[in-house]
Amino acid sequence: MSTPVEIRAKLFPVFAFNLEVARAPWVTKEAIIAEMRLQWWHDALAEIAIGKIVRRHEVVSPLSTFITPDAARDLQSVVNARRWDIYHELFEDEDAFEGYILKTSSTLLKVAAQALGPAETNTVEKFGFGVGLANFFVAVPRLLKLGRSPLIHETPEFVRGWAIKGLADLKKARCSRHKVSVQAGKALLSGWQAEHILKQAVHRPEHIFTGAKVPSRFWDSSVLSLRAITGRW
Repeated sequence: MSTPVEIRAKLFPVFAFNLEVARAPWVTKEAIIAEMRLQWWHDALAEIAIGKIVRRHEVVSPLSTFITPDAARDLQSVVNARRWDIYHELFEDEDAFEGYILKTSSTLLKVAAQALGPAETNTVEKFGFGVGLANFFVAVPRLLKLGRSPLIHETPEFVRGWAIKGLADLKKARCSRHKVSVQAGKALLSGWQAEHILKQAVHRPEHIFTGAKVPSRFWDSSVLSLRAITGRW
């Protein structure tokens, strides 16, 4: 909602897709039902990717009017990554953990940004990793409460190490801001809280297990407004 009205017609479907796919594993306790829900989205995106007649749906229909076949395949990888949310297993290793963040955040933001205008992939993906990691850290207490094991090592050192990497990726992306057009950068405003959360994870990593402190609403809206006006995501 911080973006110009004419841009929202593309951002709404992309982020609505993300919301639907992200919640699919959690609306049922039956793994097979969750798998079917995700497969429905995977199949819908396949229709866009191969140019078939696309099923009528309040999210899929508008998506099909502006994303490319490659973008549809990228979103299929987001769906595939969300299958981890269905089960209780640990990530196999740190590469698997990083891959999950890249697929569920970096890939999504790449599709959103490039739907609006030119945006260098590596820059958007680095920014997306920092944003996705911050969002994942916020979810950790809830995941633990639900009996999940979101972190390979539930230690402050593990959290701090990844937070440092996330901040480094945010910095690298912002140093390459010129590689992302002003229009495409509007999609990256969704990551305006990431730096605050990651800094907290560096200095007080133990808070990630009990609940990262979200900035006050006044601070939050002020920072977002400033970034929207200046374009400095």
